[in-house]
Amino acid sequence: MSTVTQPGEMPGTRPAAAPGETSGTRLAARRFLRNRLAVVGLGVVVFFFLFCFVGPLLFPTDQTHTLLHQVNLAPSAHHWLGTDAVGHDELGRLMYGGKVSLVVGLAAGVLATVIGTLWGAAAGYAGGWLDAVMMRVVDAGIAIPALFILLVVSAITTPGLTGLVVILGFVSWLVPSRLVRAETLTLKNRDYVLTLRAIGGTHSRAITRHILPNSVSTIVVAATFQIADAILLVAYVSYLGMGVQPPATDWGGMLTAGLSAAYSGYWWLILPPGLAIILVVWAFNAVGDGLRDAFDPRGRG
Repeated sequence: MSTVTQPGEMPGTRPAAAPGETSGTRLAARRFLRNRLAVVGLGVVVFFFLFCFVGPLLFPTDQTHTLLHQVNLAPSAHHWLGTDAVGHDELGRLMYGGKVSLVVGLAAGVLATVIGTLWGAAAGYAGGWLDAVMMRVVDAGIAIPALFILLVVSAITTPGLTGLVVILGFVSWLVPSRLVRAETLTLKNRDYVLTLRAIGGTHSRAITRHILPNSVSTIVVAATFQIADAILLVAYVSYLGMGVQPPATDWGGMLTAGLSAAYSGYWWLILPPGLAIILVVWAFNAVGDGLRDAFDPRGRG
């Protein structure tokens, strides 16, 4: 049976997506499942998403009103992780704050990866002076610490959740752009890309139909690490009191709220959000390491 080619394409110029690609995906999945740390990390990520999004439906708590009759209660059968300085149940607060941290981290990580992917693919494919200029912009951005930029912006304005996602995305796209550019420099010299260009295919078609689809593994791995970094950045900024504003909170904000109380022995206000941040960031990094090894087994020791 003959295949239908698109305008500007010759038969055989499009990379085959058939049995080999499917079997390659299965092999990558098997390699990932053999990585115990990556599987545990994936389990931790799934657990926290269920904990933060399904947990409040099964364990509803009042996180809005001040409840003076149950201020700073120690963990008990009624309040498994105790209560905070305004009487909020700490377990419910952990779910509520985790939802904000995960949503902002996930959205900011995806936004940073999208921006970095488009920038890196355009720079690597263009080459020459345009590539040099675009990558000097990236080098200049990497030289400025992202936390410094976040603190300056937060001091000037008070961003909401959407604003925080946009700010995080625009300070975190630099590393993915370098990774995608390096991948693009290799892919743009492949036979199917050169053939497409020889028959008059457009640059945008070469990038969207050949470069980006064949860079999926690099993009997915970069996105995983960017999500972990974004969650940490949210925690940093919120810990310094410049993140999401009350009554909203996140894990970093919970650490700030519990810092003074910790000196009075109220350890349950510090330990749960701190452990949650550590576990989630570690889990995303473990998943990223597992995906990197699965897609590129040559990189394994």
